[in-house]
Amino acid sequence: MNNLIEMKVRVAHDSIDLPEYETNSSAGMDLRAYLPDGSISLDPKQRTLIGTGLFFEIPQGFEVQIRPRSGLALKHGVTVLNSPGTIDADYRGEIKVILINHGEEPFLIEHEMRIAQMVVSKYQQVQFKLVKELTSSERGSGGFGSTGTK
Repeated sequence: MNNLIEMKVRVAHDSIDLPEYETNSSAGMDLRAYLPDGSISLDPKQRTLIGTGLFFEIPQGFEVQIRPRSGLALKHGVTVLNSPGTIDADYRGEIKVILINHGEEPFLIEHEMRIAQMVVSKYQQVQFKLVKELTSSERGSGGFGSTGTK
């Protein structure tokens, strides 16, 4: 891979594997549940906070986005509640994931289970400039659904 950015990471325990890209074209890396005290059952409509045992020092100008795993969402209705969750560069606490069970059956979250994915993304801060009017555009103020479906 070219243009890799180095990101410092600390782990809660030596047995924790670091997230990895599964293929050369992967944008995301899977995050695993860190549940050394045992599994957690997530009932339908219930949400919970799951630790990963990972602590990042995210480079300035970057963020980590926490996103659902499509297989968990499709097969079990389990997803990341605040998706995508944003972790800012100045946060140094444990990376945690808010999971919710939209399915109809309890879902068992086990130690080291892949529960979410993370994407490291570059961002640019902005400075607002207050104006009386905005320049016009083809779309204008057309909102939800205004561009059609075809």
